[in-house]
Amino acid sequence: MTAREAISLLQRLIATPSLSGEESATADILAAELTAQGVIACRHHNNVYALSQGFDTTKPTLMLNSHQDTVKPSHAYTRNPFEPTIESGKLYGLGSNDAGASLVALLTTFCNNYDTSTRPYNLLLALTAEEENMGERGMRSFLPHLQEEGIKVDMVLVGEPTSMQAATAERGLVVLDCVAHGKSGHAARNEGENAIYKAMCDIERLRNFRFERTSEQLGEIKISVTQISAGTQHNIVPDECRFVADIRTTDAYTNEEVVEILQSALECDATPRSTRVRASAIPLSHPLVAAAQAIGRQTFISPTTSDRAIMQGLPALKMGVGESSRSHTADEFVLVSEIEEGVALYQKLLDELNNTL
Repeated sequence: MTAREAISLLQRLIATPSLSGEESATADILAAELTAQGVIACRHHNNVYALSQGFDTTKPTLMLNSHQDTVKPSHAYTRNPFEPTIESGKLYGLGSNDAGASLVALLTTFCNNYDTSTRPYNLLLALTAEEENMGERGMRSFLPHLQEEGIKVDMVLVGEPTSMQAATAERGLVVLDCVAHGKSGHAARNEGENAIYKAMCDIERLRNFRFERTSEQLGEIKISVTQISAGTQHNIVPDECRFVADIRTTDAYTNEEVVEILQSALECDATPRSTRVRASAIPLSHPLVAAAQAIGRQTFISPTTSDRAIMQGLPALKMGVGESSRSHTADEFVLVSEIEEGVALYQKLLDELNNTL
């Protein structure tokens, strides 16, 4: 496949709505494209995948992964989000940057390296669904499916917009809904127990809280109180104050450990919305990182999350086409030249991995 063919495929994907959970049509397109390229395509729900020719279970397997689903288009769009248009070297359309460009570049790279019999590793192409909402029929079900099929993944290259630089780690996320309890009373008589004051004490605890362990790559866990609400009238002492804590976790603790430690430190009720968005980090000495550095890629810590959060225990490097700042924006676009560069750099990465494994 050529970069031009990859761009044509991306245009077809843009023209086919694929909101999270509604990727059936794009999954059909991707499976048909792989078949047309002589690749045996498999499918689990709307996750389309393929194993390289000459797959050898005695060799490690590199999974090439990107997602086909998109968020809902912003109301601020000035053009049709499902009309792929190239203007001044920019390909416009919903999902063009996040993460269609990476997806078609990885698909192209896989097809061009379908026979891995002479490489020291296998390839597994995984074009997955429901990444944007971390749904149950995306990566969460795909990884167990691979295990059921007896397919072992040893390392992952995740295609997300990073300007083709190498993100070695991502922070996790825990959101705590906190409730401080008091006792209502008349403000003029200074009655009751003011829940706001109790909340203020816990907010101050969170502001100054430090965890004992620090991540080598991600540093300290970051805590920010981002919302607060209390009271019904100016003359009633509030018996309840609610606030929200945004916690960016690291690989030094599990999310469950973070919750347990903070719950013990606070007087208020603190309930996590979820503990599923986990931090991830690949060792800087890993062959994938070494290969990326060898082809001139800079390593960095990603501020955004991806399906890496679900790949616990798998060394994963995030590196993809486009810029993260364009993701989820109105009039989303990717440069045609970025797709061409992505195809070329992915090929260089695979070739260099021959030397670092």
